[in-house]
Amino acid sequence: MPSQPNAPETPAQGVDAFHVAVPDDLIDDLHTRLARTRWIRDTDDDGGWSHGLSVPYLRALVQYWRHGFDWPAQQAAINRLPHFRTDVDGVGVHFIHKRGKGPSPFPIILTHGFPDSFLRFAKLIPLLTDPATHGGYAADAFDVVVPSLPGYGFSDPLGEP
Repeated sequence: MPSQPNAPETPAQGVDAFHVAVPDDLIDDLHTRLARTRWIRDTDDDGGWSHGLSVPYLRALVQYWRHGFDWPAQQAAINRLPHFRTDVDGVGVHFIHKRGKGPSPFPIILTHGFPDSFLRFAKLIPLLTDPATHGGYAADAFDVVVPSLPGYGFSDPLGEP
């Protein structure tokens, strides 16, 4: 059966579709570890950074991660992108591959640096793959590939330097 233009294709041999599904017990463990934070002494510098880390800032950040951050919503947003994994020289590599919507999308690889992740490009991917929806020209569309560096995102760490 011929594929439709710009339709997602079955992954190539050796490439597996990937769905982000962080188990609840890992999220629970994070919450437990955050609740057990051993705080450093506050330097009483009015929440500034002149004496080092701002303890009030860090306490507020930990509170947010424990009670305000909505992981299920973030995970759903992450899963709106097409994720895959493949083996490269014995290392499992995660990547996003979003096909462009245009007459002849040009392939482009976006690579994050250290320390960072594929999420750096989440807002850029739709602009590159579907420029017509964002005020551009369909002829300017790209097929976007965003790999996660080994040891980052959902890629395996390297076994050696």
